[in-house]
Amino acid sequence: HNKRRIRAKLRNMPPRNQSYSSIEESSSLLDESHHHHAQKKMELKSASSVSDYGDASLWKRRTSFVAIAAALALVGKNILQYALDKSSSLKPIGPYRLVEAQEGRNFFSFYDFYDGPDSIGSAGYNMYVSEEKAVELDIAKVITETDPLSGDPVDFVHMSSAPTKKGPRDSIRLEGRRRFDHGLFILDVRHQPDGCGVWPAFWLTDEAAWPRNGEVDILEGVNGQTAAKTALHTSDKCDMYAHVSPWSMTGDWEWVTGIPNQYTGEPDFKSAKPADNCWVMAQHQWANEGCTAVHDRNDTLGAPVNDNGGGVYALEWDPENKAIKSWVFSPVQDMPENLIDAIDTAGLEDESKRVMPNPHSWGTPYAFFAIGEETGCSADHFKNMRIVFNLAFCGTVSGNRFTRECP
Repeated sequence: HNKRRIRAKLRNMPPRNQSYSSIEESSSLLDESHHHHAQKKMELKSASSVSDYGDASLWKRRTSFVAIAAALALVGKNILQYALDKSSSLKPIGPYRLVEAQEGRNFFSFYDFYDGPDSIGSAGYNMYVSEEKAVELDIAKVITETDPLSGDPVDFVHMSSAPTKKGPRDSIRLEGRRRFDHGLFILDVRHQPDGCGVWPAFWLTDEAAWPRNGEVDILEGVNGQTAAKTALHTSDKCDMYAHVSPWSMTGDWEWVTGIPNQYTGEPDFKSAKPADNCWVMAQHQWANEGCTAVHDRNDTLGAPVNDNGGGVYALEWDPENKAIKSWVFSPVQDMPENLIDAIDTAGLEDESKRVMPNPHSWGTPYAFFAIGEETGCSADHFKNMRIVFNLAFCGTVSGNRFTRECP
C-alpha cells in the first residue's frame, strides 16, 4: 500500500534535479566555494502554453538537485558497488551519499545567471539575461502549487523566455557553482520544451577548457525529437569503437550519413557509420557530433514524456567503474523501487532516513560509454565540469536541422 501511495505521489510531483558524487570528491567539493510568438517557458511543473512552435514552452521538473558521494565503509545495510583494481581484487566504490540537493526556494542559489549572447558554437537566436532582468521579466521564479493527491504545497522552478522588439528572445542560462569530477545526476522532469526551433538542454561542461575537459549532454532535444540521447564531446583519443559491447546498453549509436566526400565534396548518402568517436573533430562524423547514444524507445523525450506526466533522467559518471551510463524512466511510476524511494526521501533533513540510489538495481542503461584504463577513452577526458541549464532557439543545431525536421 505504501509503495502504491508513493508512486501516486510521484506521478504528480514536479520534476527534480539531483546529482550524486563519490565520497572522495565530496570533501573538496564542499570546500569550493521571432517576436509575437506565444511565450516560451522552461519550468519545473505543469503548464499549458501553446505557440506557433507547438507546445515548446515548458520544462516541468521539481526544484531540486542532489549530489551524493560513495561511502567506503563496508558496514551496515548499504548495498556496495565494486570494481576490479589491477590486482583483480574487489574495490568498494559505494554506496552513494548525498552531496547537494537543489530544490525549493533556494534552487537558484546554486547557479549563476549567464548574461549575454549565445556562444558562437551554438549561435542561438536568443539573448541570455541576468538574474535581475529575469526576475523583472518574470521568466525565472519558484512557484508553489498544491499536489492534487496529497493536498500538500509543492514548489516548482519556473524558467521561461520572453519576446523582444529586436527579435532574439530573452532566455535563461544557468551555470552551476559547483564543479564535479564524477557523480550521479538525477533530474525529475514534469514537462520540457518541445517544438520546431526550440533547443533545451541539461548538460555538464567546463567551457573554459572545452573540449579538453569534456562535455556530457544528459537531456537535449531539438525540433520535436522524441528519442532521448546522451552525447559526449571531447578532445582527441576518446573512441568507443570496440570498447562497448552490444549488451551494455539497450540503445544504439546514432548513425551518420550525408557526410561530404573528402575528394568531391558531395554528400554521401550511400554509406553510414555509427557516431561512436567522441572527438569533436572525428573523421567521417559531423563537426562536434561527438559520440551519441540514442534511446531504443521513441517516447523518451519531448511531447511523449510531457503526455505521460514527465520522466526522470539519470546519468552516472563513474570513472572507477570505467563507465558513463544514462537511463530514462517515463512515465515516472515505472521507475525502479529504489529510485522512487531515493527521490522521495532526498529532501529529508535526517540523513538516516534518506534512501540512497543504487544504479545497479535500475536495469540496463540505454546509453553506455567506456572510459578509463584499458578503454579507448582515458578518464581524464572528463573533469572539472559544472551543470548547465539553458533554452536556446534555432542556432547551429535546431536551425540547421529545421528544414529537414520541420517541413
